[in-house]
Order: sequence, then C-alpha cells, then structure tokens
Amino acid sequence: MKLFYTVFGLIIGLLCSQSLHAQHNRNIPLVKIRTDSTSQKIKKDTTVLSQKGTPQTDIYEIIGRIFHKNAAPADDSITSAPVISIVPAIGYTLVSKLAAVLSGNVAFRTGPNSRVSTAVASISYTQNKQFSVPIQTSIWSRNNKFNYIGDYRFYKYPQSTFGLGSSSTMANEDPMDYNFFRFYETAYRRITGNWYAGIGYLFDDHYHISDKGNTNGTVADYALYGRSTHSVASGFTFSTFYDSRDNGINPAKGSYASLQYRSSVKVLGSTSSWQSLMVDARKYFKFPAGSDNVIALWNFDWIILNGSPGYLDLPSVGWDANSATGRGYIQGRFRGAQMIYAEAEYRFRILANGLIGGVVFVNAESFSAAQGTRLQAIQPAFGPGLRIKLNKVSKTSIAFDYGFGTQGSKGLFIDVGEAF
Repeated sequence: MKLFYTVFGLIIGLLCSQSLHAQHNRNIPLVKIRTDSTSQKIKKDTTVLSQKGTPQTDIYEIIGRIFHKNAAPADDSITSAPVISIVPAIGYTLVSKLAAVLSGNVAFRTGPNSRVSTAVASISYTQNKQFSVPIQTSIWSRNNKFNYIGDYRFYKYPQSTFGLGSSSTMANEDPMDYNFFRFYETAYRRITGNWYAGIGYLFDDHYHISDKGNTNGTVADYALYGRSTHSVASGFTFSTFYDSRDNGINPAKGSYASLQYRSSVKVLGSTSSWQSLMVDARKYFKFPAGSDNVIALWNFDWIILNGSPGYLDLPSVGWDANSATGRGYIQGRFRGAQMIYAEAEYRFRILANGLIGGVVFVNAESFSAAQGTRLQAIQPAFGPGLRIKLNKVSKTSIAFDYGFGTQGSKGLFIDVGEAF
C-alpha cells in the first residue's frame, strides 16, 4: 500500500509541475497555447466561431495585445499539441471560506480524427485549512475506439456534516475532519456509434476521521450511523455511456448519458460490502435556434442498492465526479442513501466576441435518510453566473456563480469550465 501511495504522489507531482512550468515559460499567468505544423492538417472546429462568424477572443489574446502587439492569433483547432489553460484565483465558498486556487486544464487530440482528450487539475488551500489536489482525465485513442477515464484525489479536509436526508437542518451541524485519497480508473470500448461500455477499479480511502458532535447538543446522525476513524471502499465498476456532445468542456449541442454500477467488496479491502448505481443524463441545445445561446439540462441520480457504505461514501451533494451538484449549498450539506438531482442552466453571450458571457441556473435535489425510506423534502437553489473566456480554442471559461438555497444558504462558486 505504501508503494501505491508513493507512485500516485509522484504522478501528482509530475502533473502539477508541468502546469506550473507552462505558466512560468509564458510569463503570462493565465494561458499557454502551443501549436505545430500539424495544425494545418486538422479540420477546423465548427464550435469555435460564432454562428454569425464574429471572430472570437479570450483573455490570452487580450493580454497578448497589451504586451505583444504583433503576436499572431492562435489557431482555432485543437491538435496533438496540448492546449493548456491555467488560472490562479482567490475565491470564497460556503465550505472553504477564503481559498487560494491554481486551476487548469489540458486539451489535445491523440490523432487527426480523435475526440478531444482532456486533463483537469487544481491545487487549493483554504481559510478552513483544507488542502485538496483533484485530477481528472479523459483520454481518447486515435480512432476513438477506447476512452480512458481517471479520477485521482488527495484531500486534507475539515468539513461539517448536517445529518441524513434532505430534511436535515443547518442547526444540526457536526464539524468533521478527515483525510481522503481516491484512485479511479475506467477503460471504455466503443460498442457502436457513440455508445461505449467499460470496466474499472474504484478505490476510496477516508482516514483520520473525527467529529465534534452536533453543535446544538443533539445526537449526530453520524454517531447513530456508526462512528469510525477509517473507512475503505474498494471494488470494480461496470458502466456504459453515450456521448454525442460537440465539446466535452463546454458543449453547445448533443447529449450525454451514463449508467455506472459499483460493487465494493471486503475481499478487495473494503470496510464493508455494498453496491451502488449512478445515472447521469445531460442534454444541450441552442435556444433560440441558430444563436450562440445554450440551454443545458442535467439529471443525476445516485442510489445505494444494498449494504452499508462508510458514512462519507454515502451519496452527498457536491460529491459527484465534478463536485458540481448543488450550487447554492455547502458541499456535503445533504447526504443519504438515495439522491435525486435535476438542474437547468441557460448560457448566453454578453459580448459577441465570446470574451464575456452569462448564465442563470436552477436546481433541485431530494435525499432519503436510509435505504427503504422515502425521499424527503425537495431542496431548490438558483442563481446567476458570469463567464470570462480563458481559452477560445478549448472553449474553457472561468466560471463565477452565486447560488441561493433554502434556510439562508448562499455562496460564491468559482471554477474553471462549466458545471456540466
């Protein structure tokens, strides 16, 4: 196990050093774009320019015009040369308070006709003494026959829990602290058209877990569920997905749907044996038709089928793969055995050149407290958002969202890329 953690630590170090090195060489603390002679062999991406043909721009070009008046414009295609977007930020969220973040992504193609592969990573440290390094990858083979998806994380993460079910109240806050390590890797093979199926290995390790109990003096749901200082979930996943999106970072059209069955078993090191099911469905279309504005719809359901996962492995808001559910609520605000979630977002351009855009979103979620019990109250949230184009080639934007939930819940959410 020590060797496993050591190797993973080296991988994180290499990835993070690559990002920092790219930023340093550019001497512009936001973006580095590299192109080579293969650019001319790649068909131009139809999603980069607006429907009206207005030339697009991004932060990189704006800064380039200031410091390099004669700088050549970047090619509008993603090639085998990585397109790297990096942004340092200081933000504030309900779960972290003030946070210093270095986020970025890499987009490239493994072949002239392959889909765009991406790697997204960030490093953050917050006022609440939370340290996190999440890395997500989606690598496509040259002929799109295979897709390799990875999710790797290390968190040192003081974070409160508020009990089980969506009827829980903010008054039942139970401050927790724990370390978290994740290693997910899934290999998919194309079955036909845009359909893929795959198998993978999933490993979650929560350790050094502690809690202080409910601040209002009541008995914490965590104590009733069963306190533990360490929980491991280790097992295989069988999943399938359909993906017809035109761009995985910022889709303008198409659909995505996935079904993931997970089995964590003791024989592979799990603290307990349990199974879960995740359903993820998304749809994108332009509205009005022919415009650059997009309506995005999302349904995400996370169900424990049987067994008893560790408390921190239960479905919880903000703990989906992209930590995107529940804008308007603190991460981990709702938790339970079943999670039903839906969201709609309208994305629109404010400037014709795509540099600045906006969104409005609304979401709703419901949780059950335990298996076999009914879903509880529906908890809605809504809010506006601002988008600043970081990289026009990969269509990556810096996202600033302000969400409002129930019981006075509200907060600012900053990220690189769209929520879904």
